[in-house]
Amino acid sequence: MSDVISLTDIRRVFTMGDQQFEALKGISYGVAAGEFVAIMGASGSGKSTCMNIVGCLDRPTSGQYLLDGLDVGAMDPNQLADIRNKKLGFVFQGFNLLARTPAVENVELPLVYAGLNAKERRQKAVIAMEQVGLAGKENNHPSQLSGGQQQRVAIARALVNNPAVILADEPTGNLDSTTSEEIMVLFTALNKKGITIIMVTHEHDVAAYAGRQITFKDGKIISDRPTGRTA
Repeated sequence: MSDVISLTDIRRVFTMGDQQFEALKGISYGVAAGEFVAIMGASGSGKSTCMNIVGCLDRPTSGQYLLDGLDVGAMDPNQLADIRNKKLGFVFQGFNLLARTPAVENVELPLVYAGLNAKERRQKAVIAMEQVGLAGKENNHPSQLSGGQQQRVAIARALVNNPAVILADEPTGNLDSTTSEEIMVLFTALNKKGITIIMVTHEHDVAAYAGRQITFKDGKIISDRPTGRTA
């Protein structure tokens, strides 16, 4: 099976005035369909820069990035926006929900950009909310939901387009330990259904839910190993 994510000798250099900072120093790794990978590393290690590239939010200075077999390096901004919407689902630490919009309409947002009609959007959004255990909460606004429920809405929004990969950036960072565990159990269940997940976290107990852990330090990968968890 070919990798859904393939990074080859990825370098990212930032220029600040007359200074250059090499955030990524030749990163190479692949993620196969159905994997659950945790990305770890201290602040400044390069993990967030790498995730921005994987999420098509930034471009590498050099190297090749293939997403679901497509070379994203040559794409223009419109093509990148399109591939982000079709191939990637994003889950953030801060949920990033529209406060004055019902949960189901938050989940529908990627489908609006994809051009689906209102009936199709609603059907897919309701199914996605059922997948994350929020059936019956479709018309609740974020303020009427707990933090864990808000993150479930965000996960449903990430799922609704049936993306090739879900990218989760510190998805439990704003949650208490009990709710964090519930969210990680949900991610594990989704992964068991075949959904590919790449998650950035600094918490070892959260990373332990993944099947593989990649650790960054000073712009390089210093460890890439299985965690021992089986899907």
